[in-house]
Amino acid sequence: MVEFEEPQASSAAAPLTRLPFPPVTKQHILNCSFHAWHPKYRKFTPKARLIPLSRSFLDYLRADGIVLPPDDEGPRRDWSDDDSGIFSSTENPDDDDDDDEDADPSREWPEIHSAIRETIAELGGKVCPKLNWSAPKDATWINATNTMDCRSPSDVYMMLKSSDFVTHDLEHAFADTDDDDEDTKALREGSSSAIDPEIPYHLVLRKFFMINPSVEFRCFVRHRRLLAITQRDPNHYEFLSPMIGQLRSVIQSFFNEHLCASFPDPNFVFDVYIPPKHDKVWLIDINPWAQRTDPLLFSWLELLTMSGPEEFEAKMKKEKDEEEKEGFVRLQLRPAQQPTPTSPSGTANEDADDSDADTATPGHSDDDEEADEEIWIPELRLVKKDDPEAYSFASPAYSAHKLPKDVVDASNAGEGGMREFAERWKEILAREQAADANYDSSDDEA
Repeated sequence: MVEFEEPQASSAAAPLTRLPFPPVTKQHILNCSFHAWHPKYRKFTPKARLIPLSRSFLDYLRADGIVLPPDDEGPRRDWSDDDSGIFSSTENPDDDDDDDEDADPSREWPEIHSAIRETIAELGGKVCPKLNWSAPKDATWINATNTMDCRSPSDVYMMLKSSDFVTHDLEHAFADTDDDDEDTKALREGSSSAIDPEIPYHLVLRKFFMINPSVEFRCFVRHRRLLAITQRDPNHYEFLSPMIGQLRSVIQSFFNEHLCASFPDPNFVFDVYIPPKHDKVWLIDINPWAQRTDPLLFSWLELLTMSGPEEFEAKMKKEKDEEEKEGFVRLQLRPAQQPTPTSPSGTANEDADDSDADTATPGHSDDDEEADEEIWIPELRLVKKDDPEAYSFASPAYSAHKLPKDVVDASNAGEGGMREFAERWKEILAREQAADANYDSSDDEA
């Protein structure tokens, strides 16, 4: 079992300088990859198909710009302009055939291109794409429907190549793992063990259906116990409050039956969808127990340090041991049972008396233990009606991921980085202004 750092003991001496996460290993990240857990839990997940990706296709996703292959079966799209960075081989029909072939990136991965087209048709003509861990939710702005709905391979390519989330999967899958320190040391010593494990990248295409965001929940598991549940959508829904008990019960039952003992890691985060009639759970995703996973209405410090069922059970066991040492006995008081008229010669009454006597016997403590275990329940946290963040409709989703990367890097570098960025920006503007002036002068001479 993974042990946590003890922040209570260290807080008296010095404040926490980092979140007390258990070691985050590369194997844990791989265990949370869709291709790793989907075969085991596919009965409880929305319909999806997985397509293994080749290195040439991954190189296409990593490349700058968006070059789309020709769409022979669908209508031609001539809406992109020179400044959009999106190009299609169907935009210049007057070019030679050789030029069209050179502009078609799918020549390097024709099997994947065909598989995507066939899978879209198989799943009803609409799919939602994602890679091993992340879906391109931050790139819906580039889709004509402003949703995750993709109806052609070109839609899928545009979403994947426009997403920072997908880029993180490709470039930083093992970022912030505790194996990195060991790998750095191994590289210095010339050891071959420092090579990252090969990631079997897959494209996941899910059948598109309209999800009611009000009944999506994120669940946190610590030491194989369901610790906390949070609403995923940041808006307030009045009808959820009376359903807290039902929602918590169905999620707890699903976890106990399907995930508790079967997932390889004791700590993880999983997302569920509970559609009306709110009695069935769909498993949407499994995420790492790591800082990269958004805790939503909780904070990671809260989740890492809060008392859970293990602490409660230890406390109850300690109290029970102390009572036994002091000679106290727990008794359960039940209403007196009335004699059953149909019972012959009082047999039923004798059986009832025997069961009552067994209940009051100190040696039979199963009911007590079950009652103790039922007292602790995971917290299900909802957005409150008076929460000001519940009404922040003006701020677009994933707006933090729409800043230019140069600006983000400069801000992370501090004052010096911002000063250098400002100087570079001035130089770029000066060059553009000079180029515009030269262009205008050449027009005047003409």
